[in-house]
Amino acid sequence: MKLNFKTRIALNYFFATGIVVAVVFAVVFISLKATIYESLDSDLNYESEIHLEELDLENMVFSNREEWEEREHEEVEVNPVFVQIINSEGKITDKSPNLNADRLQFFPEKEDHLHFNTVFNNRLIRQVQEPVKVNGKLSGYIITAMSFEASQKIIDQLWVILLISYPIIVIVLFFISRFLAGRSIAPIKDITQITERINQNNLQERVNLPENKDELYKLSTSINSLLKRIEEALERERQFTSDASHELRTPLAALRGNLEVLIRKVRNPEEYELKINNALKEIDRLSKMVEQLLFLARFDKQKTTAEKADLIILLDEALQRNKHQISARNLKIEFTNQLEKSAEVPKYYTSIIIENLLSNAIKYSFKDETIKISVEEKPSAIQLKITNYGEAIALEDQAKIFKPFYRTQNTKNLKINGTGLGLSIVKKAAEAINATIEIKSKPTQGTGVLVLIKKEA
Repeated sequence: MKLNFKTRIALNYFFATGIVVAVVFAVVFISLKATIYESLDSDLNYESEIHLEELDLENMVFSNREEWEEREHEEVEVNPVFVQIINSEGKITDKSPNLNADRLQFFPEKEDHLHFNTVFNNRLIRQVQEPVKVNGKLSGYIITAMSFEASQKIIDQLWVILLISYPIIVIVLFFISRFLAGRSIAPIKDITQITERINQNNLQERVNLPENKDELYKLSTSINSLLKRIEEALERERQFTSDASHELRTPLAALRGNLEVLIRKVRNPEEYELKINNALKEIDRLSKMVEQLLFLARFDKQKTTAEKADLIILLDEALQRNKHQISARNLKIEFTNQLEKSAEVPKYYTSIIIENLLSNAIKYSFKDETIKISVEEKPSAIQLKITNYGEAIALEDQAKIFKPFYRTQNTKNLKINGTGLGLSIVKKAAEAINATIEIKSKPTQGTGVLVLIKKEA
């Protein structure tokens, strides 16, 4: 049988409380029963001691029998005490007046001083047999008994009450716990309803966070984080599809145009070489664009940043990789290192940042100019600045420069090849290592890109 979550919680609580209530009832019953027996046994011991003092040990009879009979005649005993004396031969030598012609039964097999239940005239009594010794010799026994019916009635009534109340209590607790369980899991129902409404076109909706920061709060937070990651992944997929379909048309069209020109008629080798070189450039541009698009599409902030490297070494490696482009444009590199000690930074993303910024600086610098690179230590970050001297970026363009495929009008006019993805990649990589990036560009003052890489705490 399949039970819902609320009922399963209630059943677990039902069994747990059922066991606890049973143990509590058992303890109460046993404790009360023991208290009743202890009280009755204490009274029996007291009566035995009192009447033993009134006993004529030589004759094994009560010395104040007349006074006892008179007292019994004048008083009505609510819980009468029966006393009986027997000698060593088992014969009755004396007994309390309230026994009349009756007699208490002597149990020779019972241990001395032992309290036990027995029956007298079809009535339940509590009895004790105390030995009477004279000079260390057993002279007989004093048997003391009291009615146990009232006490047994109390015990029986308590037992009936507990038996009747136990199932009532546990059943009531079951329904109470089921009600409380329903209220407790109400936030889960809300979460279920909201998540059922969420689909690919409605990923902006989030689960409402409970007021109490308990396990359900953590569950809601985790679901919201998951939805955010899914939304970001789908957004990257949509962006990649949109960007790829839009931007790949241009190089593909150019490549097709060059090839169509070649097959229209027979041409001389120089024309073939020119068109093939143009096609190869478009293929290179296409490959570069696909590589950058894939990086943006697959970008994951959770990618490990555990591997560290020295910032100066990463800069030197990037300069070595781009030395041919630097030489081709006759550029000078002015490097300033103000670090007092080596700076360890996340290797993967920092390399991406340096490579793209240096590539841009080389590409957009005027020929024969200088590229300035400086590294400086700040209180909570390492500052990297790369400055090139070329066409300044207009102020209105600086706010859009990090958008994918965005290229300024100056770069288009100067016919500088590019995809418009480099700074988008730099921005994403900076976010991955909690770095900040800022661009300042003014005519004659160059274009400077400032990167602040936060130090680890």
